[in-house]
Amino acid sequence: MSRERIVIVGAGFAGYQAARTLSQRVRDKAEIVLLNPTDYFLYLPLLPQVAVGILEPRRVTVSLLGTLPRVRLVLGEADHIDLESRRIAYTGPEGERGELAYDRLVLAVGSVNKLLPVPGVAEYAHGFRGLPEALYLRDHVTRQIELAATTEDPRECASRCTFVVVGAGYTGTEVAAQGKLFTDALVRKQRVWKHASKPRWLLLDLAPRVLPELDRRLSETADRVLRARGVDVRTRMSVKKAEPDGITLDDDEYIETRTLVWCVGVRPDPLVSTLGLPVERGRLIVDPQLNVPGHPEVFACGDAAAVPDLTRPGEYTPMTAQHAGRQGKVAGRNVAASLGYGERQTYKHNDLGFVVDLGGVKAAANPLGVPLSGPLAGAVTRGYHLAAMPGNRVRVAADWMLDAILPRQAVQLGLVRSWTVPLESSSPELARVPGAPDAPGAPDAPDAPDKE
Repeated sequence: MSRERIVIVGAGFAGYQAARTLSQRVRDKAEIVLLNPTDYFLYLPLLPQVAVGILEPRRVTVSLLGTLPRVRLVLGEADHIDLESRRIAYTGPEGERGELAYDRLVLAVGSVNKLLPVPGVAEYAHGFRGLPEALYLRDHVTRQIELAATTEDPRECASRCTFVVVGAGYTGTEVAAQGKLFTDALVRKQRVWKHASKPRWLLLDLAPRVLPELDRRLSETADRVLRARGVDVRTRMSVKKAEPDGITLDDDEYIETRTLVWCVGVRPDPLVSTLGLPVERGRLIVDPQLNVPGHPEVFACGDAAAVPDLTRPGEYTPMTAQHAGRQGKVAGRNVAASLGYGERQTYKHNDLGFVVDLGGVKAAANPLGVPLSGPLAGAVTRGYHLAAMPGNRVRVAADWMLDAILPRQAVQLGLVRSWTVPLESSSPELARVPGAPDAPGAPDAPDAPDKE
């Protein structure tokens, strides 16, 4: 008899943990297939440190083949799922089409950038959800400082040295906090800085405070560190219009800038809405055992799933990495149980606290509800990340140690250009390649200037 085939779509926090749990529980008694656009799991919380040169890119990528024994990796992005015939259609990394049949399905497709109807944002802003975006931002910021140092025009210098981050959640707050330290260090390295203006970072959010989803004490700690560092924090404020050389704010103030980083938030992967199943704000509705009602062979977890929050009756679990990873483990156990290996579990989890790395020795954390700030919070934050990472711990710790004693290498690699990481990309972990059908310069696509 042929083995049952379990297909896991997506290798983010939820999909990775589901695959890992299944490989331990069913071992070789079932075929486990992981469909993912890349051959790595991205530890997203440390991506801001890649963008400012603290960590090398491969430090935050964990090899799927190297850490998931007995799991077969298929490179591709799912674009259609037929629940009746139990088949998944996907597109491979070189444009080839493929199809996978399944007996059990785990949907862990995660989320994509959330766009708002703001004119010019899709054209001139960049998100921050994948390695190409982090590498692009690192090169772009470095280039702006280097170009500003050579121009004779003070206005151009100020424009190039102004960096705007929209969204004061986890990602936006960390990007602004780390980015300000990075650009200040770049300026100090310039032998001659002939302009009065120094790098300026703005952090905008419509919410009344930074980190609005967290405890107010963490929010106040982060706000205090940002302002002391020189970040211009503006709450209840966002972008009305974006242009190539500047933005217009809600109060009609115009700010000249060459850099707009879009960290407003995420939305569930659009693939979920194509299934024809009940959704809650784009998330697939599941029961507390992560099963899709009416489809006992289909499970969903992570940002793509609306999981009932049993600690808060009537609500769904928030879209966080902490929930996604734990849901992935429960989904793996329940899929194994559906095949006769172990017992089913119900998902129930109380938040253990949150950590926000603010760069240097600064951080805000509340492990087990205990609010911390300063160097102690920084130590707790880095300790948490090392414990949470499924690999590369020694390499990450080594990079942190080297960053503490050596200056960062401020060079442009030139590997990623702006048009390769469009804000609307459903897979920000994949950079577009020259010659692709929708790439500027391709035979069937109009040329577009590089938005530098």
